[in-house]
Amino acid sequence: MQDEFYIEDMAMWDSKLFISHYPGHEAEAAELKKALYEIKDQQDTQIDSEVAVFAKHALFESELNLLTQPYEPLQKFRAHVEDLIGTIAHAVNEPFWPEGAQAQVDVVESWYHITQNGGYHDTHSHPNCSWCGIYYLEEGESSIEGRNGVNRFYDPRHGADHYQDAGTAYLSADGFMDFSPLAGQIIVFPSYLKHAAMPYFGESDRIVLAFNCQVNAKI
Repeated sequence: MQDEFYIEDMAMWDSKLFISHYPGHEAEAAELKKALYEIKDQQDTQIDSEVAVFAKHALFESELNLLTQPYEPLQKFRAHVEDLIGTIAHAVNEPFWPEGAQAQVDVVESWYHITQNGGYHDTHSHPNCSWCGIYYLEEGESSIEGRNGVNRFYDPRHGADHYQDAGTAYLSADGFMDFSPLAGQIIVFPSYLKHAAMPYFGESDRIVLAFNCQVNAKI
């Protein structure tokens, strides 16, 4: 007779990614675009942040202080980002925080990308923050078919796709997941997730706002 045994199921190293929608998108999109193009026209260089210049092609990027600029639509969006990240951070971290603690969010970096025909941003992650986000202001001609202008997130479980059989079916080990831009949509993800903006082809601009946030638990 075989001895009984027990099995304990443990979820390890879970990666959270959240999809949301900016409630002010329909009302604010036109003014946001106007503000971004005004800032773009005042830039001295194509990549004003001077960060990873050679990892980017055929796109314009602002300095990393976009959401501090004195444009009302940008300030409204910043307020929403603080609320959104605070809600997410509290939801996933509450069991680990002191009782009654609330999230205090600091948007430490923010910028735009105006990507033109043939543009891309190579694989990278975001240091000096805990949560990051991408807001699709204008998807242009991006589409999941052909992977045109999609954002690709890479599996952080290095080696999960090295071997596949029936015993690894639960891993969904494709090695990456693609998101096609949808105007108004916001994707929030942990800063360690490597990702890329795949090459975009289209006559109209693909426009995103991005942000990096630090979070403190305040009692």
